[in-house]
Amino acid sequence: MNQSNLSLPSGCVLRKATSGDQWSIRLLVFSAKLDPTQLNWQQFWVIEYNQNLIACGQLRNFSGAQELGSLVVASAWRGRGLGSLLTQHLINTATQPLYLECLGQRLMQFYSRFDFVPISFEDLPQFHKTIGLSTLKEKFRFSQLAKRLLKVPVVFMESPVEYKGENRSLRQYEIFRMAVVIPSSILITDKLLG
Repeated sequence: MNQSNLSLPSGCVLRKATSGDQWSIRLLVFSAKLDPTQLNWQQFWVIEYNQNLIACGQLRNFSGAQELGSLVVASAWRGRGLGSLLTQHLINTATQPLYLECLGQRLMQFYSRFDFVPISFEDLPQFHKTIGLSTLKEKFRFSQLAKRLLKVPVVFMESPVEYKGENRSLRQYEIFRMAVVIPSSILITDKLLG
């Protein structure tokens, strides 16, 4: 998507969330009937107007990946490009391969404009757990169950992201990791060599 077409409406401010935004973020997420779990204000970016939050979204951190999630624009502010602007900002802010889950074709088409592509649950990466972080596949497992048993129209998507100057999908990174043999007694930090 062309970022140059995106601009904030007059009086709006895009900023990192603060602890004072916690309840406003929760209210926005509840109003959109999104998953209210894993709402960590430190991972959120918000758009405010007259000191009121009108949009929010977060980059959840997982072992080896990030998830774009909890993206909400207040109903009175929809149709003004805030969702697109916030999505592009979160993509640009990502530091690891980026994934998301969404409901239905309309949202899948929205995220496709940002080069996200559908991916099957089976093809989601399964990294080793990092201390303090769960894996993306563990988080998406419940949605996969709802998709299979209740026919919930969940779509998993991935996007290649800039990481150390190169576009690499998580699958490419995973192949790189599998090619390196590391003794299990050594704790290392995953790094892509550039």
